Amino acid sequence: MPRLLVIQPDESDPIGPLGEWLTAAGADLDIRLPPADELPGGLDGYQGLICLGGGMNAEDDSAHPWLSRVRDLLAAGTRSGLPTLGICLGAQLLAVATGGRVAEGEKGPEVGAQLISKKDAAWTDPLFADLPLMPDVMHFHGDEISRLPVGAILLASAPKYPHQAFRLGRCAYGVQFHIETTAEVVQAWAVDAPEMAATAKPGAFDTATLGQIHQDLAETWQPFAARFVRLAGGALEPAAPANTLPLA
Repeated sequence: MPRLLVIQPDESDPIGPLGEWLTAAGADLDIRLPPADELPGGLDGYQGLICLGGGMNAEDDSAHPWLSRVRDLLAAGTRSGLPTLGICLGAQLLAVATGGRVAEGEKGPEVGAQLISKKDAAWTDPLFADLPLMPDVMHFHGDEISRLPVGAILLASAPKYPHQAFRLGRCAYGVQFHIETTAEVVQAWAVDAPEMAATAKPGAFDTATLGQIHQDLAETWQPFAARFVRLAGGALEPAAPANTLPLA
């Protein structure tokens, strides 16, 4: 039973169905909601790391000084080869922690149910290979990952913002979208951020619409979550090492 550290930066974005999928696949979750919950000093004893989303910016340390510790843990997980997954803000924190850049999205917020497109590298990736060509995702963000870290492999893209999913090393992943939401959570975000919500398609937050969307999300992303647990537990091989030029 792999033990996963789950960092929840914001009360408004709980682990939701993703937590159910992970535990159903055999994971033991240690969920920390800072600053109320202290973050661990290191990653010993964990077989995986997940960081969820939140309403703050990835470098908003003045208002949330514990964010620097989150970035440290994400960087440590990446360096050590620990299976790591950053979701929305978590992906932005992972990018910043490893040398990438996050900025306010020049094309405005990306909000509502969307389709993203797999890149060539995704077809041989342990987590992404079995996803459909254009998987369903849920967006609700105003910042973008404007520059990927050096060495990152782009796994999925979209017309508005290209850096939708990436991998660092063999098993650290960032996804600039949500797979953990419920209809109620998304509707609450729309109430709390009406200006962002207004950029979505008409009817995007109707209960029936969101209910169908989340059924579609579950079909795609529950198997993905199960593969992450297998990766953390050692039953799934990580991505092959990147090709490197021989030393002279």
